[in-house]
Amino acid sequence: MAVINLPSIASPLHRPHCLPKTSQSSSLSKTYNSTLFLSLHKPPFSLSNHIKTPHLHSSKPTKHYTNLLHLAVQTQDNELAMAIHASILKLQHNPSYFFNALILAYFKLGLTAHAYKVFDCVENPDVVTYTSIVSWFAKSNREIEALKFWFEMRGVGIEPNEYSFVAILIACGRVLDLELGCQVHCLAVKMGCVDDTYVSNAFMGFYSKCGWLDCAGKVFDEMPERDISSWNTMISGLVKEYEYEKALGLFRELLRTDGIRADRFTLSTVLTACTEHAAIMEARELHAHVLKFDLLNDNSVSNALINFYSKWGSIINVVCLFDSMPVKDVITWTQMISVYMEAGLVEMAEKVFDEMPDRNCVSYNALLQGFCQNGVPFRALCMFCRMVKEGLELDDYSLTIVINACGLYTDENTSKQIHGFVLKCGFGSNDRIESALLDMCSKCGRMVDAEQMFNCKSFTQNSSSIWTSMICGYARNELPYKALDVFFEGQAEQHMVIDEYVSTAVLGICATLGFDRIGEQIHSTSLKLDLLYDIKVGNALIGMYSKCGNMTAAIKVFDNMKRHDIASWNSLMCGYIFHKQGDKALDVWEDMKMKKIYPDSISTLLILSAYAHTTSNMVDECYSFFHSMKTSYNIEPDSNHYASLVSVFGKWGLLEEAENIIKNMPYEPEPFVWRALLDNCRVHMNTVIGNNAAKEILAKKPNDPSTYILVSNLYSASGRWHCSETTREEMREKGFKKRPGQSWVIHDNKVHSFYARDRSHARFKDIYSGLDILVLECLKIGYVPDTSFVLHEVEEHQKRDFLYYHSAKLAVTYGLLMTKGRMPVRVMKNILLCGDCHSFFKYVSVVTKREIHIRDASGFHCFVNGECTCKGK
Repeated sequence: MAVINLPSIASPLHRPHCLPKTSQSSSLSKTYNSTLFLSLHKPPFSLSNHIKTPHLHSSKPTKHYTNLLHLAVQTQDNELAMAIHASILKLQHNPSYFFNALILAYFKLGLTAHAYKVFDCVENPDVVTYTSIVSWFAKSNREIEALKFWFEMRGVGIEPNEYSFVAILIACGRVLDLELGCQVHCLAVKMGCVDDTYVSNAFMGFYSKCGWLDCAGKVFDEMPERDISSWNTMISGLVKEYEYEKALGLFRELLRTDGIRADRFTLSTVLTACTEHAAIMEARELHAHVLKFDLLNDNSVSNALINFYSKWGSIINVVCLFDSMPVKDVITWTQMISVYMEAGLVEMAEKVFDEMPDRNCVSYNALLQGFCQNGVPFRALCMFCRMVKEGLELDDYSLTIVINACGLYTDENTSKQIHGFVLKCGFGSNDRIESALLDMCSKCGRMVDAEQMFNCKSFTQNSSSIWTSMICGYARNELPYKALDVFFEGQAEQHMVIDEYVSTAVLGICATLGFDRIGEQIHSTSLKLDLLYDIKVGNALIGMYSKCGNMTAAIKVFDNMKRHDIASWNSLMCGYIFHKQGDKALDVWEDMKMKKIYPDSISTLLILSAYAHTTSNMVDECYSFFHSMKTSYNIEPDSNHYASLVSVFGKWGLLEEAENIIKNMPYEPEPFVWRALLDNCRVHMNTVIGNNAAKEILAKKPNDPSTYILVSNLYSASGRWHCSETTREEMREKGFKKRPGQSWVIHDNKVHSFYARDRSHARFKDIYSGLDILVLECLKIGYVPDTSFVLHEVEEHQKRDFLYYHSAKLAVTYGLLMTKGRMPVRVMKNILLCGDCHSFFKYVSVVTKREIHIRDASGFHCFVNGECTCKGK
């Protein structure tokens, strides 16, 4: 037998440090270990100058060694374990259970090499020896080594026992090796081990991890006996696969089973299902069950209840539950920070943070994330500086949040400081950090830096997240074509994996461009890769199809989604509003009420907007809903809600009432609220109220150049050319530039874009010739160019020429030339469609007998037989 070279304890001169030395002070744990070691080595043991051989027939040595090894592991005393090993080697007979215990002890102490050497010393390792090794490697994320020893055990003819099956299933579950797991299952059936509840539970857990719930359910159904772990494994597997209704049904069956009672794990898992499935009544019944059996002391259950009430209850419910909890852990306190932050109660969240008895990095991260969520990134940056000064540990997530905060703060100098700090700390080579840095640079206008980072880092070739960040950066800076170029490059070179993040980003770009062909390909890929489990992908598909003019496909995606969140409903409503179908958007709201889905701030904003696009006047209903927001849904109307309400009144010509709404606001209105009134004054040609709105807007000195353009156009329309020119002069002094109007058509999978009087297109001669013919034909049937907004210094015929070659007219003409048959012409525009173009396309739809579909910044205009779906003038 081979002997491991360990320190000898036969002589006091060579005894290990675990033995006490009078000349050397020891820690309490070391003294305790050594004293216990000495006390246990009494007769038949004697530790004077050496350890005498114990009586072989005594049972005490086994217990003594086992206790000592347990103590060595418990106190992480490597030297004590080695001393016990040396003592065992001096025995005349070395039973295998000594070596099994030693192997396990060395593994737990992290001395893997020692464990291997002990294993080599065992002449005839048994099933316990192999099972111990397989189990330890499987639990230590070293699955390949676990599998190696399993096959070695089978190779030498050792039959596995129940514990062996559980150990190998852990390894198979970690590497998701379904084939091997099925083979192990067959072996267990052959050996009759599947009747063991412990083994069957392991098989259910394995199949659940691999996503084979049907197999897990079959094992569950065939079990002769079940314990609470069996039920928990099955319920947990259903919840992880989003089968919430089935999980709740199985829980109801558990409650009807005699002899088994739900434990804390059952309740916390079922509460998670209730939270995700919006099973409000069931969750409240569970709460009553928790109170009845006094389970509120368990933090996992209490934390699950807080999570439920934070999503489907009120802030009052959460606070009451938090105050009633007898014991709170750091997770509970951190959850309360997140709850207050999500409710917008930043000060309360900070108060909870200050009252925490113990804080960890997660607690700080929750506070940092909350500052970002509530639009106060500067406070997140200040808190981060405090963390650095106090020497707190920073993890990847901390740095990611502060980088994102810097991106929200959009200050170039601050972003450079944070960038330098991250690189100095050595986190620059981390993919997650690198992706966040790219996002930050793109948000702070540092696209040149972002491009340099993207191009110079060699590891970007294998980092899909960095490619995704670059795509999002281009899209954010209104460079959708470059974003698509990066996407196609990453795909062609196989550097980028299409996951839920890439899909969502590219679908957003397709929605912006109206590029439904690429969006459909992403949809197909998402189906193949089973990415639609991610609710964000489904929501992005709804937005893509609706903005590409295909509401039928958007509705189908919504109906096929396994689950919806509030963003799903909002996306569907937004699609209908984008298509000027306010009645259908309100039908969606009725469905939400029937399903008891509570609206958020965005939902209420969309509902108000829907009233502006209904086929009949529903001003009273809109006004009633506006005043019910606070009492019914605990949502305080903000400036955006007031602007939507003003738009509804303005749409139906109630301009005086709309003006009074603004004047009676409980706080100072933002410029865009007056802008909503000014928009409708232009439509209804009410210069009196329009002038008042313009004065209010200009007095607040807005930073939006489009507002100055609108005011200038209103003055021009009323013939007040001097005021119009003064407004434009003020705009020039502030350095504002009018956003150039751009229109584009997608033909043969290419984007053909146009600006006003654009002659850069390869076929511009054909386009201009065709447009001249269209204008003449439209003039014959009544089209009159609206020159009221064109500068007064220009001659009338020049004004008409200026109008005739707007970007939208050029794009529509190209679409008519290139679109075959009676297919509708689809054009996208980046700003609002001007009044003259709107009037012109009505006549074009009559002359050409074609449908003209134009999407501008407000939504879709569908021109058919001289009418538009928006009912605009």
